[in-house]
This record gives sequence, C-alpha cells and structure tokens, in this order.
Amino acid sequence: MRRAERHRLEDVADGVWLLRGGFPGKTMNVYFVRDGDGVLMFDAGVRSMAGAAAAAAASLGGLTRIVLGHAHADHRGTAAALGVPALCHPLERAGAQGDGGAHYFHTERLNAAARLVMGRMLAGWDGGPVTIADTVEEGDAIAGFEVVHLPGHAPGQIGLWRAADRLALTSDCFYTLDPQTGRKGHARVPHAAFNADTEQARASIRKLAALEPAAAWPGHADPLRGDVRAQLERAAETT
Repeated sequence: MRRAERHRLEDVADGVWLLRGGFPGKTMNVYFVRDGDGVLMFDAGVRSMAGAAAAAAASLGGLTRIVLGHAHADHRGTAAALGVPALCHPLERAGAQGDGGAHYFHTERLNAAARLVMGRMLAGWDGGPVTIADTVEEGDAIAGFEVVHLPGHAPGQIGLWRAADRLALTSDCFYTLDPQTGRKGHARVPHAAFNADTEQARASIRKLAALEPAAAWPGHADPLRGDVRAQLERAAETT
C-alpha cells in the first residue's frame, strides 16, 4: 500500500500557500488560496496527495472548491476524492470528466526510458474522472485572482493572476523540470509529448510574459522570480 503523504505548507504570498508532493521527488504543486473562511485548491496534484491535501486545507479553514488549471492525471489526481465542487475552463470539461487529455498525448516523442515508465506513472497519479460543477473563463474573478486562459499544453488550461502583487499561478504553462530526466532547470515549453498544441503553448508563455509577473509559480518544481518576463520570453523559444 502506498504510504500517505504528510502535509507541509509553504508560504507563497498573502493568502496563498503551496503543498508539494507526489512521485518523483515531490515535484507536484498544489496551491491553496484564501476563499472566504476557507481555501480553494488550484490544481489537484496526484492521487497519493489526497490525505495531505485534505489535512492542509483543514488547517487553513477547510476546502471550499477545486479549480483545475488543467485536467491531466497529475493535476486532477485528488479531485474526485475530496468531495467539493470542481471547476475548470469549458474547453477542459471533457478531459476532466473523461480521459484527462490522454487522447492527444504523443508518448512516442519521449526517449525510450521515459516511454517505459510514463504509462505506469500516469496511471498511478490519476484519481480518475472528475465531475465538473461549473466552469470559469478568461477574465472571471475568483478569490481575488483573475482567470487567464493559457491554452496549448491543454486546450482549456488556465492560470490565476493577481495584479495587486503581480503573482501568477500558472499550472503547466511552462516547465522548470525536464519530465524525461526529472532534472530541474530553466523555464521551458512543456514537452511536446503531452501538449495539445505546442505552438499555442509558446503563444501562451508569451501572453504570460506580457503580464510582467513578479513571480510565476508553476504546476511542477520551482517558481520563476527576478526578471520573470525575460525568463518566459526565453522559455517560449525553447524546444
């Protein structure tokens, strides 16, 4: 039996916390955002994080709802188990309630070692289809943030943007982790094996850059700080 993950929250900004977890290397990021007396969860990590996510939310006043940045297995993993309303972009509803976007994956684009393990890992991460209670779109306000549509990695991928402190929660708009090696590094375009449209993903990175975030917190690994715009503009040109 897989050992339940313990929760340890990191402060991100005022009213925003991060829970890291998952295999490998606790590189899956789940964010909690103050939402009335409780918190909403942005992205739902992987299945093994359900207990830790529930405990973390309880320590912050309780979980009100889940907002999926997108519906891939490693971002919807705890949602079905947590028993609160789940929201996503309209273009992500079918994936959330269905195969998690697997129908457009091209795992043949991975190296041989990654191909060997990725199918098993995706199955282990996934908590299964999620019933979507409502949808959110570009420009909608949610818990003090604005919804930004960032398609490419997934058709209905969204980020959350807070202009007051120029904070961006970005789901998988960009990677700071190589999914084939597990190595952390510079920002890059998400791997083409898992993108619905890689050129659209580049455009979304440029869209995010134009907001000039002070910090951009992704769905995996570490955030971008400093000259975030320049880092994102470089990321849009990577392969």
